[in-house]
Amino acid sequence: MSEAPKNPFAEMMAQAQDMAQAFNPALRSFDPKEMEALWPMLSRDAMEMWFGKTMNRDGLDAKTRLMVSLAALVALGAQAEPQIRLTVRHLLEAGATQREITEVIWQMSMFGGLPAMHKALEIAQGVFDETKE
Repeated sequence: MSEAPKNPFAEMMAQAQDMAQAFNPALRSFDPKEMEALWPMLSRDAMEMWFGKTMNRDGLDAKTRLMVSLAALVALGAQAEPQIRLTVRHLLEAGATQREITEVIWQMSMFGGLPAMHKALEIAQGVFDETKE
């Protein structure tokens, strides 16, 4: 009798854990959800490459690109919590106001639905509260 098919996601996660432990033996319980704590903001060089003038010299400015990114993340159903937090942090850094960020999220309620909007507003409020401290 043949073996039951293996779960490719479980295999991938086990492989990632083995790799993380090879880099740092202290990483006994690698959790991808905790990556945000290690890298809460992209470096200035990464931001410049993806959202600045490096790739699109005459294109949108960084703030506008980040607003579009936030809108897409919210419209997807606000299921990408770390990415939304990261984008809100970068928007504040790029000069967006809390009101502008909130309006983008509210606008996406028509496309992602009210639950997605509500979740994204909670995430954004958490970032706003962090920045006050």
